[in-house]
Amino acid sequence: MSAAKQEDRKGASDWREFFWNPRTHEVLGRTASSWGLILLFYLVFYLFLAGMFALTMYIMLLTLDDFKPTWQDRLATPGMMIRPKGDQLEITFSMSDEQSWRGFVQNLDGFLSPYNDTQQVQMNDDCPPNQYFIQEDSGEVRNNPKRSCQFNRTMLKECSGDSDRFYGYSQGQPCVLIKLNRVIGMLPGKDGQSPFVTCGAKLYKVGKDELREDSDKMGPLAYFPPNGTFNLMYYPYYGKKAQVNYTQPLVAVKFLNATLNTDIDIECKINSNTLAAGSERDKFAGRVSFKLRINDK
Repeated sequence: MSAAKQEDRKGASDWREFFWNPRTHEVLGRTASSWGLILLFYLVFYLFLAGMFALTMYIMLLTLDDFKPTWQDRLATPGMMIRPKGDQLEITFSMSDEQSWRGFVQNLDGFLSPYNDTQQVQMNDDCPPNQYFIQEDSGEVRNNPKRSCQFNRTMLKECSGDSDRFYGYSQGQPCVLIKLNRVIGMLPGKDGQSPFVTCGAKLYKVGKDELREDSDKMGPLAYFPPNGTFNLMYYPYYGKKAQVNYTQPLVAVKFLNATLNTDIDIECKINSNTLAAGSERDKFAGRVSFKLRINDK
């Protein structure tokens, strides 16, 4: 037998003895008792780690409140958003082409369905306006679920979808809804003065240093509720679990005579005597910008 074959047989025999050695009764170089001890060590070790993790999670959960965040790291001014949003916050449609604005109408129908008057009367209270609806807890006794104030769809009047089921889009007078993001415990006004929304033409650069706005193209606006207010009675907000029927207040802006066939850059912002002006680093803090284009064909 050649030397090479002898070496191969010796190598194969060595591997077999490594997996199972009949003389020493070792498997992979360890006896049964050795394997048992090492497996027992790792079992105890990982059970200890799992127990420490479970204990840590249990202690952390004891510090949490199901109804109110323990820590709120938020901006000084809440964000704003519009409905319908459109692509990239652009509302572009043609009055004569129903397909171009049908999606906007359907979006508004779905968004406003929880605001139907019959549903609001059943779920929420008819609150006195211009004052906070504060519902404090009594020590350790939770005052939950907390009640909410009605925001009836009819308060949006011409933008409610009742008198005009197309929200003005078929006539080139579109309605845009504005909402302020929910922030637990926020008090957005003082001395009985509710925050309100104003919309105007947004400044944009034409050249290196020249700024321009399209206020002449935007035309007159109508706000619903009157003056575009977020009434104080909808605040403070107590959270999704504590205030299950909360209905977020809205402001509707109706464009009555916007210039056709041109892009109009618009910015809406919140005005309040307690909320700070929005930061330039966050374009949605206390304001929202969008583009409107109404085509006649």
